[in-house]
Amino acid sequence: EVQLVESGGGSVQPGGSLRLSCDASGLIFDDYAIGWFRQAPGKSREGVACVSTGQGTIYYSDSVKDRFTISSRMRGRRVELKMNNVKPDDTAVYFCAARLFSRRRTIMSVCSGSGSEFDVWGRGTQVSVST
Repeated sequence: EVQLVESGGGSVQPGGSLRLSCDASGLIFDDYAIGWFRQAPGKSREGVACVSTGQGTIYYSDSVKDRFTISSRMRGRRVELKMNNVKPDDTAVYFCAARLFSRRRTIMSVCSGSGSEFDVWGRGTQVSVST
């Protein structure tokens, strides 16, 4: 059974940085897609960034590209999201999610939406960007 725990959320000023961590337990297969999703009040959940633990392929949403960096260590046991130059629109609850990843899929195809294909979710961690 895969379990995910997020940490690192908090309050930060615009232009600042923050690092989120996703610690995964119970990973028994070779390749998972592990992603960060976020949901702001009144908005739909959206994919932020994902990594395939076996292939190392990475996806970023257009809104965070060139600002956020996702990395995977220990075959997905820890996945970090480094957030640089944060904006008020980045304010949301950030969730870590995992699913088995197939070579027949692309990381973009499974991570660019709301994450409906992901099987396991953490509880989320709040990120607040304001002055």
